[in-house]
Amino acid sequence: MPFPSRLPIPDEVLAIAETLEGEGYETWCVGGAVRDNLLGLANKDFDMATAARPEEIRRLFRRSIPIGVEHGTIAVLDRHNQPHEVTTFRQDVKTDGRHAVVEFGVSLDVDLSRRDFTINAIAYHPLKHEWRDPFDGHGDLGAGVIRAVGEPERRFQEDYLRILRALRFAARFRFLVERATWEAAKANVAGLPHLSAERVRDEWLKGLDGAQQPSELVELWAAVGGLRAWLPELVERAAGNERLEALDRFEPRDAILMTAYLSDDPEATLRRLRCSNAEIDRGWRVGEFRDAYPDPEVPVEVRRWISDAGPAVDDLVTIAQAEGHGARLAEAVKAIRASGAPLSVTDLAVNGKDLMAAGVPAGPQMGETLRSLLERVLDDPALNTKEALLAVVREGTGS
Repeated sequence: MPFPSRLPIPDEVLAIAETLEGEGYETWCVGGAVRDNLLGLANKDFDMATAARPEEIRRLFRRSIPIGVEHGTIAVLDRHNQPHEVTTFRQDVKTDGRHAVVEFGVSLDVDLSRRDFTINAIAYHPLKHEWRDPFDGHGDLGAGVIRAVGEPERRFQEDYLRILRALRFAARFRFLVERATWEAAKANVAGLPHLSAERVRDEWLKGLDGAQQPSELVELWAAVGGLRAWLPELVERAAGNERLEALDRFEPRDAILMTAYLSDDPEATLRRLRCSNAEIDRGWRVGEFRDAYPDPEVPVEVRRWISDAGPAVDDLVTIAQAEGHGARLAEAVKAIRASGAPLSVTDLAVNGKDLMAAGVPAGPQMGETLRSLLERVLDDPALNTKEALLAVVREGTGS
């Protein structure tokens, strides 16, 4: 299949390319937007590669940000303050599997030769409408293949994260990983633990978000050895069971929740991936309550469950729906919330001042009394009036 005659390059990108070319600096569109448009996927976030050095890019574009200047990348801001990445042609001169030292002053073809996969090593000239595809990435797009540029072993040893990127692209496009590339990925899996948790986390979450079937991404991570290296709590769940199948039915797609759902110890998994404290707490709650669903036909059970699970309720309903037993539960939760039934101590018709006036001392006894009153109104929401609750307090204190 021939290349299309033109790609839909945004005017802002064309303006940047025209400025660079007008100063004599060869400039091409490269990367994911070129790949995606060849696949018929909408993507206007075109990156550019140019012969101009970083300092020359900054001289030409005063509204720019050096987001990765040591690697030659400058973000040029357009008139809408939207950034467009412009990177100097470069080659790696030193790598340690995590970081690279680069040098500038090379050609486009040399720059393309340092990229990870053939489908990401295609360039398009936005002004001349020419194509550069030295590794037949276009052919691999047509064949549905993920193939390393050049020697797979070398590509992965330059940056072990490329192993996980191969899996993400395979799951996103439902492509096959070419045999030599797959074997090199498995052979170099021992390099994965040397990556930073942040890079692994981002790759994992992007993979779940973008996969056509998230279960396939999990199976690929398991097959290559990525789960044992970084997500050991998920290993048992990647063997093709009901929980893995439910992953493909999550709606909405939520990578943090899906990770917590798959893990035997969500708190540990999310902590290892350096997730935020809020995300770790969210995972802990999922792990704590996911095996204790109430009977949706018994309102008091549902009220107590909502009260106990707190902010995890919506996550747990999403899980139940993915597992195929959440429709009635979702309706029950919605009905109870709409009823205004008290579900926490802050919903009670009395507060600390009211209890102190009724003779309850401040401190631990105050908290115990509030929790006791909540237990009563969870059983009988009609009891949640100031008069009724104070009567309960007086009865308990004998006053």
